[in-house]
Amino acid sequence: MIKKWRSLFVLMCLIWTIFGIFTFWHVGYQYIGKSYFDSENFQHEIDNFTAELGPLVINVPKAEDLKNKIEITQTEIEDHRNYYGTLGQQIDNIKAQYEQRIQEAIDANATELKTKLETERDNKIKDITANFEDDEHVRKKILAEKEVLIDKYIKDVQSEAKNFEKNFDYWSYELKNTETGKTYRAGDVTESSAYKIKYTERNPLYAGNISNNFRDTFYRTETYVNVDDLYETTEYTGVLTISKKAVQTLGVMQDYSRFHRNQYTFFLVWLTSIVTAFFVWRGRKGLLQTVKDMKEKEILTKVKFDFQVVLVLITGFIYLIASQVVFESIEYTYEYNYQHNYVRYILDLAFKLGVLFVIGSAFFVQLIWLYTRVDTLKKLEENVKSSYLWSLGDSMTDLFINRSIALHSIVMLAAAFFGGGSLVASMLRGGAFQVLVLGLCTFVGVPALIVFLSRMGYLNRIMKDTKDMAEGRLNRDVKVKGKSPLAGHAENLNHLREGVRTSMHQQAKSERLKTELITNVSHDLRTPLTSIITYTDLLKNPTITDEERQQYIHILDKKSERLKVLIEDLFEVSKMASGNIELQRSRVDLTQLIQQAVGEHKEDLSQSRLDLRITMPHDPIYAYVDGQKWWRLIDNLIVNVLKYALEGTRVYVTLKRTADGDAEFTVKNVAKYEISEDADELFERFKRADASRHTEGSGLGLAIAQSIVDLHGARMTIDVDGDLFKVTVRISAV
Repeated sequence: MIKKWRSLFVLMCLIWTIFGIFTFWHVGYQYIGKSYFDSENFQHEIDNFTAELGPLVINVPKAEDLKNKIEITQTEIEDHRNYYGTLGQQIDNIKAQYEQRIQEAIDANATELKTKLETERDNKIKDITANFEDDEHVRKKILAEKEVLIDKYIKDVQSEAKNFEKNFDYWSYELKNTETGKTYRAGDVTESSAYKIKYTERNPLYAGNISNNFRDTFYRTETYVNVDDLYETTEYTGVLTISKKAVQTLGVMQDYSRFHRNQYTFFLVWLTSIVTAFFVWRGRKGLLQTVKDMKEKEILTKVKFDFQVVLVLITGFIYLIASQVVFESIEYTYEYNYQHNYVRYILDLAFKLGVLFVIGSAFFVQLIWLYTRVDTLKKLEENVKSSYLWSLGDSMTDLFINRSIALHSIVMLAAAFFGGGSLVASMLRGGAFQVLVLGLCTFVGVPALIVFLSRMGYLNRIMKDTKDMAEGRLNRDVKVKGKSPLAGHAENLNHLREGVRTSMHQQAKSERLKTELITNVSHDLRTPLTSIITYTDLLKNPTITDEERQQYIHILDKKSERLKVLIEDLFEVSKMASGNIELQRSRVDLTQLIQQAVGEHKEDLSQSRLDLRITMPHDPIYAYVDGQKWWRLIDNLIVNVLKYALEGTRVYVTLKRTADGDAEFTVKNVAKYEISEDADELFERFKRADASRHTEGSGLGLAIAQSIVDLHGARMTIDVDGDLFKVTVRISAV
C-alpha cells in the first residue's frame, strides 16, 4: 500500500512538473527578467498613446488646411455624374417621381401645387443636365461634399480630444515642434519617473495629423476623401514620462499590479516544478512498475493498437485543455482579487487543479501502458501491422490497382469538397465571388453531378447483370458504354460470360464424348473378345475336323492380335495424354523421315487406287524431335488416309518451311465418308470419321498423333471443307 501511495505522489509530481513546463513555454519570455514596462500590453499602450497624441493634441490640423489639400480627379467626376445611371435614365427617373404627384394636383385642381411641383422637377432636370454638360458644376458639388466630411472629422476629433486627455492623464510630456519651435506640455516631467522615453533630433517622435480611429469619417457611399492626400507627420523632441506617483492611480495600478502578481505566482510554479522534477526522477522506476502491474491495463491491451493511440491522444488533448484552464485561472487572478472574493477564487482554482490531476493521471497512466506495449522494435512492428490503419492502408493501395478509377475518385471527391466549401464561402462573402462560384457550380458542378449519377446508374446496371450471370442467366450481354473503367469492366464481364457459356458447352460436349468413349471402348473391346470366347468354345467341340480347328485358331490369333493392338494403343495414348513419357529428342531430317514413312505405304496406297502426290523441298529441313514418335505420327496420318480416302482420288503430302521458320507438314485427301463439321472431335479417343464403323481400327490414330504433337510443343490442326480433309502439323525447325 505504501508503494502505491508513493507512486501516486510521484505521479502528482510528474503532472505538476509538466504543468510548470507548459506555463514556462507559454509565458516564460514575458516574465523572466522583465518588468511591467517591458510587457506587450504596456508597449501596445505606448503605441496607442503616441499614435493618437499627434492628431488629437499636439498636431491637430485646421479645417481650412485640410480643405485646401482636396483634389478632385476626372474619374471622381465621371463616377459622380453616372452614379445613378445615364442622363436619360436619371431624367426619366425624376419625371417618374413627379408624374403621379403632378397628376394628383391636376385632379384636385391645385394649380399652385402643380406649378410648384413642375418647377421643382424642372430644376432637378436642369441640375442633372448641367452635371453632364459642365465638369466644373460637378466639381463644385463634390468639393462641397468633401468639405462636409472634413468638418465632421474636425468636430469628432475635438470631442475625442477631451476623452483622450482624461484616459491618459497619468502621462506627462514636454514635446517641442522641430519646425515651429512650439512646445506642448502636460503634467510635470520633473517628478521622479517610473517610466521615461526621450526623443531627440536623431530619434524624434513622428506625430501624424489624422487619427486612425476616425478614418471612416472620410468615406461615404457617394463620395470620399483620400486620407493619403491629407496625411502628414511632424517631428517632435522631448520626453514622455509616467511618474511613480501616477503609477498608484487606478488606471495604471490595475495592470501594473496584475503583471507583478502573475510574475511572482509563475516564479513560484516554476520553482516548485523543479522540486517535483527531482521527486519524479527519484521515483520514476517505482511509478513505472506500479502502473505496469495495474490490472486495468489488460482492458486496453485487448483493443487495437491505433485505437489505444487515439485514446491516449484524446486524453492528452483534454489534459492540455485542463492545463490551459488552470493557467488562465492563475494568470487572471486580478479579476477575483479586485472583486475581493478570495474564497471563491481559491475554491475554483482548487477544483480546477483537482480536475487537472485526475485527467493528467489518466493520460500518463495510459501513456505508460502504451509504452509497455511497444517497448521493443519487434512489438512496435507487430502492433502497427495488426492495427486498423495498417489494414485500411492496404485497402487504400487497392484503389490504385486501376489508376484510372483512382484518379476519377480523387478528382470527384476533391471537386465535391472544394465545390461545397467554395459555395459556403461564396454565400458568406457574396459579391462577384458568389456570382463566379455559382457560375462554376452551374456550368461545371451540375454537369459533373449528372455524369456522376449516370456512372452510378451504369454501375447499378452492371451489378444487376452480374447478379443475373451468377444466377445462370447468360443469354444477355452486359451493355458496354464508352471507354470508362466501368465500360472496361462490363467488357470483361462479357468475356467472362462468354467463357462460362463456352465452358458449359465444353462440359456438355465432354459428357457426350465421355459417353461415346465408354460406348466405343466397350464395343471395340467386346467385339474381338466375343469372337475369342466364341471360337474358344468351338475349339472345345471334339467333333470338329482338323481343318476347322486350324481355321478357328487362325481367327483366334487374328482377333487376339487386334485386341492386343487396341489395348497397346489405348495404353500409349493415355500415357502421352498424361505426359508420363520421356522423349528422346535428336536432330532429325524431316524430309527423309517423311519419305521413308510414306515409302512403306506406297504399295498399300497403290492397291487402294489412291494417286499420291508428294511435294518436298530440295534442301533438308531439320527439327529436334523424338524420331520414333515422329515416325509414328506420320505413319498414323498415312494409315488414316488409307482407311478413309476415297478410291481413285489424289492424296497430297507436302513439307515446306514457312516464313516464320517453322516446318509445316500437310496431308490432304477426299474422304469416302461424310465427316462431322466439328473436326476437333476427331482428336478424341475412339472417334472415327466412319461413324458406321465399316473400317478396321481402334479410332485412336489421330488421338495418338495429337498427343505426340503436344509432347513436342508443336501444333496440329484439322480442316474440313465438305469431303475435303486436311491435316496440318507445324513444328519449329532448326
